[in-house]
Amino acid sequence: MSNHVKHSEFPAGASSGIAAMLSRKLVGQLAAIQAIVPCIEMYRSRLAPENRPAGVFLLLGPTGTGKTRTVEALAEVLHGSSKKLLRIDCGEFQMDHEVAKLIGAPPGYLGHRETQPIFSQQKLNGAASEACDLAIVLFDEIEKAAPSMIRLLLGVLDKGALRLGDGTAVNFEKTIVFLTSNLGAREMNKHLRPDFGFEALAPSADRGPRLEAISGNALRKTFPPEFVNRIDEVVTYRPLSKDAVATILDLEIRELQRHIDARLGAEAFHLEVPVKTRRFLLQHGTSEEYGARELRRALQRYLIHPLAALVAGGEINPGDMVRADVDARRGRLVLRPEPSLARAC
Repeated sequence: MSNHVKHSEFPAGASSGIAAMLSRKLVGQLAAIQAIVPCIEMYRSRLAPENRPAGVFLLLGPTGTGKTRTVEALAEVLHGSSKKLLRIDCGEFQMDHEVAKLIGAPPGYLGHRETQPIFSQQKLNGAASEACDLAIVLFDEIEKAAPSMIRLLLGVLDKGALRLGDGTAVNFEKTIVFLTSNLGAREMNKHLRPDFGFEALAPSADRGPRLEAISGNALRKTFPPEFVNRIDEVVTYRPLSKDAVATILDLEIRELQRHIDARLGAEAFHLEVPVKTRRFLLQHGTSEEYGARELRRALQRYLIHPLAALVAGGEINPGDMVRADVDARRGRLVLRPEPSLARAC
């Protein structure tokens, strides 16, 4: 098993449209793209191994660094929607008896007919699309899963098959499996932001190997060797740089404008967010502890909620330009609707 991905340029064969599209949607985590794209290319070329999933990836790192976003971005690229995947929130399966919901109760047991297994062939096929028959399966926060789920996954990751409670077999060969986890995140944060000592003076670029060692140790302490050995790639995510967070903000604002256009249609308006306003949002939305998630909270609080109030109050007309300026004295944004040139005339 290759545990970590080296930071290098894509080879010519892997520099496909998939890599380019993922790079536009996923900011600051090149190592994840470098790990995933060759697996997709291998599947598309029909050279993926038989009798196992096309790829099994464990994404480790602090919260808010883009682990789940990576999987959603891949779903957008392959299937056209971030929701086109089979997602298992492992926090809902912390007890052994809850795992029965994944495969269904066997005949003769209470609830056999009422329990619809999550891992049915129909649901796996539903996670694929006409554009791509490779289904994406995500196990979010795998460290929270009950031990019985880990045992259940051993057969899936190794043989690409799962037998349900009613004896039906489910084929996982046309799937790519992602596991996400915050294992080692606290130790990583301590290493990245030491209070004193030599590490406080060391450049952050020199800390990559240490972060991978921390995640590797946490992984081996949590999961049995037979489970770890069935993972193709372990990618350790690093905290996002200031430039990366600024790029994410640009993408979020662009996505907000697309959302406005799609939902309001003929009643849509244009949102203008100047550089000074973006700096305000970055200042209030940058958090070392929560990463990009804090940025989304700042967008909701300072921009989207006031914007929604104006729309609900009928204060924005179709085609208006709504400018978001900073009110430094009150520590908030001021939204000013301005009529379009066509309506003003």
